[in-house]
Amino acid sequence: MTDAANPMRAISVEKVVVNIGVGEAGEKLLKAVKVLELVTGQKPVQTLSKDTIRDWGIRRNMPIGARVTLRGTKAEEFLRKALTIRSNRLAAYSFDPRGNVSFGIPDYTDFEGMKYDPEIGVFGMDVAVVLQRPGYRIARRKLVPRRIPKAHRITKDEGIEFIRSSFKVEVVE
Repeated sequence: MTDAANPMRAISVEKVVVNIGVGEAGEKLLKAVKVLELVTGQKPVQTLSKDTIRDWGIRRNMPIGARVTLRGTKAEEFLRKALTIRSNRLAAYSFDPRGNVSFGIPDYTDFEGMKYDPEIGVFGMDVAVVLQRPGYRIARRKLVPRRIPKAHRITKDEGIEFIRSSFKVEVVE
């Protein structure tokens, strides 16, 4: 049985996480939350700092960013828009050994229908795409969780090939 005939070998987009790191709480963070809501159409969640960094004026558990997790068709639609902004080109180093991919978008106004608002300013964002195969639930389930077997894990090359074929993206070495 080949990979194409086996439905358990099919790769899909599990989720797309869009993140804006601001580095401080306050008005700037509220603007970042507004940008994420405009771009994704979903309510963002604030991210908190893990450590205290005195030189940067950051305390532990201080809100320093915002993120949105998209799943299903919303995730794929957003990913298509984001890749269009990147001219459907990604660098090979954007892929991790598990086949997931991350890239940045320099300005939210690059999205279709978004206009520059002087009150908001310029905000870039990070986009992280997590890929999976059917059966990955065994690693996250509550009862009797197990590791994903090596043969079933997605490799970097498989991730690149999936993104190339599904989203018509050119991967530059």
